[in-house]
Amino acid sequence: MTTTAPATAGSILADYAEGIAFVAEERPATTISDFVDQLCTAIHNFGMAGINGIEELEDAATYLNDADRATDDNERNVLLTRADKNLAYADDMVDEYRDMV
Repeated sequence: MTTTAPATAGSILADYAEGIAFVAEERPATTISDFVDQLCTAIHNFGMAGINGIEELEDAATYLNDADRATDDNERNVLLTRADKNLAYADDMVDEYRDMV
């Protein structure tokens, strides 16, 4: 059985910050707070481009925002894992956006 490492703020930034920054027309975020801001901008841009999947990204932004404010490590880990799952198709959405611009 294969297990994957739990999501962390660092792993989420490493996996998604560059692509989301492209869509948000910013430099890649280095903090979860900045990443959430860019994700919200990217959600808007994806919506304007007619790209499906923004609901999952909205959920991810909520989870990330809550994780950033969480004081309990277990709660933070659960929220980061949920956010990571909701970001699963973000790279595909970024690729579709790149093809349009």
